[in-house]
Amino acid sequence: MAKYLRNSGRSWLASDGAALRRLAAQNTPTRVIGLQLGRSEAAVRTKASDLNVSLKPTNQSPYGTGGKKR
Repeated sequence: MAKYLRNSGRSWLASDGAALRRLAAQNTPTRVIGLQLGRSEAAVRTKASDLNVSLKPTNQSPYGTGGKKR
Protein backbone atom coordinates (compact mmCIF):
# COMPACT_ATOMS: atom_id res chain seq x y z
CA MET A 1 0.00 0.00 0.00
CA ALA A 2 1.28 3.45 -0.89
CA LYS A 3 2.30 5.69 1.94
CA TYR A 4 1.13 9.27 1.90
CA LEU A 5 2.38 12.35 3.69
CA ARG A 6 0.68 13.76 6.76
CA ASN A 7 0.80 17.53 6.78
CA SER A 8 -1.38 18.14 9.80
CA GLY A 9 -0.26 21.24 11.64
CA ARG A 10 1.95 22.43 8.80
CA SER A 11 1.16 25.55 6.82
CA TRP A 12 -0.16 25.28 3.30
CA LEU A 13 2.30 25.86 0.46
CA ALA A 14 1.46 27.71 -2.74
CA SER A 15 1.80 24.42 -4.61
CA ASP A 16 -0.78 22.84 -2.27
CA GLY A 17 -3.24 25.61 -3.12
CA ALA A 18 -2.61 25.12 -6.83
CA ALA A 19 -3.14 21.38 -6.49
CA LEU A 20 -6.37 22.00 -4.57
CA ARG A 21 -7.66 24.27 -7.35
CA ARG A 22 -6.69 21.75 -10.05
CA LEU A 23 -8.29 18.78 -8.29
CA ALA A 24 -11.47 20.73 -7.49
CA ALA A 25 -11.77 21.76 -11.15
CA GLN A 26 -11.62 18.05 -12.07
CA ASN A 27 -14.56 17.26 -9.72
CA THR A 28 -12.35 15.16 -7.44
CA PRO A 29 -14.15 14.20 -4.19
CA THR A 30 -13.06 16.16 -1.13
CA ARG A 31 -11.85 13.06 0.71
CA VAL A 32 -9.64 12.06 -2.21
CA ILE A 33 -8.18 15.58 -2.39
CA GLY A 34 -7.38 15.29 1.32
CA LEU A 35 -5.65 11.97 0.87
CA GLN A 36 -3.56 13.26 -2.03
CA LEU A 37 -2.53 16.40 -0.15
CA GLY A 38 -2.06 14.66 3.19
CA ARG A 39 -4.75 16.77 4.86
CA SER A 40 -8.06 16.05 6.55
CA GLU A 41 -11.31 16.59 4.72
CA ALA A 42 -12.13 19.47 7.07
CA ALA A 43 -8.78 21.12 6.34
CA VAL A 44 -9.41 20.83 2.60
CA ARG A 45 -12.88 22.38 2.97
CA THR A 46 -11.50 25.23 5.09
CA LYS A 47 -8.66 26.00 2.68
CA ALA A 48 -11.01 25.82 -0.31
CA SER A 49 -13.26 28.34 1.41
CA ASP A 50 -10.26 30.62 2.09
CA LEU A 51 -9.24 30.41 -1.59
CA ASN A 52 -12.84 30.81 -2.87
CA VAL A 53 -12.67 27.42 -4.57
CA SER A 54 -15.96 25.58 -5.01
CA LEU A 55 -15.94 21.88 -4.11
CA LYS A 56 -19.45 21.28 -5.45
CA PRO A 57 -19.68 19.00 -8.47
CA THR A 58 -20.29 20.93 -11.68
CA ASN A 59 -22.04 18.11 -13.52
CA GLN A 60 -25.19 17.93 -11.36
CA SER A 61 -28.43 19.67 -12.20
CA PRO A 62 -29.80 22.18 -9.68
CA TYR A 63 -32.42 21.04 -7.20
CA GLY A 64 -31.79 17.38 -8.03
CA THR A 65 -34.43 17.25 -10.79
CA GLY A 66 -32.25 16.36 -13.76
CA GLY A 67 -32.18 12.59 -13.32
CA LYS A 68 -35.79 11.84 -12.39
CA LYS A 69 -38.13 10.38 -14.97
CA ARG A 70 -41.84 10.40 -14.47
